[in-house]
Amino acid sequence: MSQYAVYVTPSALREVKDLPGHVRQRIKLAIDGLGDNPHPPGSKPLDLSRIVVHPEVEREVCRLRIEKWRVLYAITECEKTVDVLAVRKRPPYDYGDVAQLLEGSE
Repeated sequence: MSQYAVYVTPSALREVKDLPGHVRQRIKLAIDGLGDNPHPPGSKPLDLSRIVVHPEVEREVCRLRIEKWRVLYAITECEKTVDVLAVRKRPPYDYGDVAQLLEGSE
Protein backbone atom coordinates (compact mmCIF):
# COMPACT_ATOMS: atom_id res chain seq x y z
CA MET A 1 0.00 0.00 0.00
CA SER A 2 1.23 3.48 -0.86
CA GLN A 3 2.31 5.91 1.82
CA TYR A 4 0.77 8.87 -0.02
CA ALA A 5 -2.55 9.20 -1.83
CA VAL A 6 -1.95 10.46 -5.37
CA TYR A 7 -4.56 12.69 -7.02
CA VAL A 8 -4.33 13.87 -10.62
CA THR A 9 -6.20 17.04 -11.54
CA PRO A 10 -8.55 16.75 -14.55
CA SER A 11 -6.39 19.15 -16.59
CA ALA A 12 -3.23 17.13 -15.83
CA LEU A 13 -5.06 13.94 -16.81
CA ARG A 14 -5.96 15.49 -20.17
CA GLU A 15 -2.33 16.54 -20.64
CA VAL A 16 -1.14 12.98 -19.94
CA LYS A 17 -3.64 11.55 -22.45
CA ASP A 18 -2.33 13.92 -25.15
CA LEU A 19 1.31 12.82 -24.74
CA PRO A 20 3.13 10.65 -27.30
CA GLY A 21 2.73 6.94 -26.45
CA HIS A 22 6.26 6.16 -25.22
CA VAL A 23 6.36 9.25 -22.99
CA ARG A 24 2.81 8.69 -21.73
CA GLN A 25 3.75 5.28 -20.31
CA ARG A 26 6.85 6.63 -18.56
CA ILE A 27 4.87 9.55 -17.09
CA LYS A 28 2.09 7.23 -15.86
CA LEU A 29 4.63 4.98 -14.14
CA ALA A 30 6.33 8.00 -12.58
CA ILE A 31 3.01 9.37 -11.29
CA ASP A 32 2.10 5.97 -9.83
CA GLY A 33 5.49 5.86 -8.10
CA LEU A 34 4.89 9.19 -6.35
CA GLY A 35 2.62 7.39 -3.86
CA ASP A 36 5.57 5.39 -2.55
CA ASN A 37 8.28 8.02 -2.98
CA PRO A 38 7.25 11.65 -3.54
CA HIS A 39 10.93 12.62 -3.98
CA PRO A 40 12.19 10.20 -6.67
CA PRO A 41 15.48 10.71 -8.53
CA GLY A 42 15.01 13.54 -11.03
CA SER A 43 12.62 15.48 -8.80
CA LYS A 44 13.38 18.96 -7.55
CA PRO A 45 11.50 21.27 -5.16
CA LEU A 46 10.52 24.61 -6.69
CA ASP A 47 11.23 27.90 -4.95
CA LEU A 48 7.81 29.45 -4.36
CA SER A 49 8.83 32.04 -1.80
CA ARG A 50 7.09 34.76 -3.85
CA ILE A 51 3.87 32.79 -4.27
CA VAL A 52 1.45 32.55 -1.35
CA VAL A 53 -1.73 30.63 -2.10
CA HIS A 54 -2.99 29.38 1.26
CA PRO A 55 -0.44 29.95 4.03
CA GLU A 56 -2.35 27.76 6.50
CA VAL A 57 -1.70 24.68 4.31
CA GLU A 58 1.96 23.80 3.99
CA ARG A 59 2.59 22.31 0.56
CA GLU A 60 5.85 21.57 -1.17
CA VAL A 61 5.70 21.99 -4.94
CA CYS A 62 8.11 19.87 -6.95
CA ARG A 63 8.82 19.01 -10.53
CA LEU A 64 9.86 15.63 -11.87
CA ARG A 65 11.92 15.64 -15.05
CA ILE A 66 11.26 12.92 -17.63
CA GLU A 67 13.11 13.65 -20.87
CA LYS A 68 11.85 17.07 -22.05
CA TRP A 69 8.70 16.79 -19.95
CA ARG A 70 8.01 18.07 -16.43
CA VAL A 71 5.47 16.64 -14.02
CA LEU A 72 4.49 19.41 -11.64
CA TYR A 73 3.07 18.20 -8.32
CA ALA A 74 2.37 19.36 -4.76
CA ILE A 75 3.03 17.34 -1.61
CA THR A 76 0.96 17.92 1.52
CA GLU A 77 2.81 16.12 4.32
CA CYS A 78 0.16 16.53 7.03
CA GLU A 79 -2.46 14.82 4.82
CA LYS A 80 0.02 12.46 3.10
CA THR A 81 -1.22 13.47 -0.36
CA VAL A 82 0.42 14.19 -3.70
CA ASP A 83 -1.54 16.35 -6.16
CA VAL A 84 -0.34 16.14 -9.77
CA LEU A 85 -0.99 19.62 -11.15
CA ALA A 86 0.36 19.57 -14.71
CA VAL A 87 2.51 17.78 -17.27
CA ARG A 88 4.31 20.25 -19.51
CA LYS A 89 7.07 20.30 -22.08
CA ARG A 90 10.18 22.28 -21.21
CA PRO A 91 11.13 24.47 -22.99
CA PRO A 92 8.97 26.57 -23.44
CA TYR A 93 7.22 25.97 -20.09
CA ASP A 94 8.57 28.37 -17.43
CA TYR A 95 6.46 27.57 -14.31
CA GLY A 96 4.72 30.96 -14.58
CA ASP A 97 1.26 29.49 -13.87
CA VAL A 98 2.11 27.63 -10.65
CA ALA A 99 -0.08 29.88 -8.48
CA GLN A 100 -3.09 29.27 -10.75
CA LEU A 101 -2.46 25.53 -10.74
CA LEU A 102 -2.28 25.49 -6.95
CA GLU A 103 -5.52 27.46 -6.69
CA GLY A 104 -7.23 24.98 -8.98
CA SER A 105 -6.13 21.97 -6.92
CA GLU A 106 -7.63 23.21 -3.63
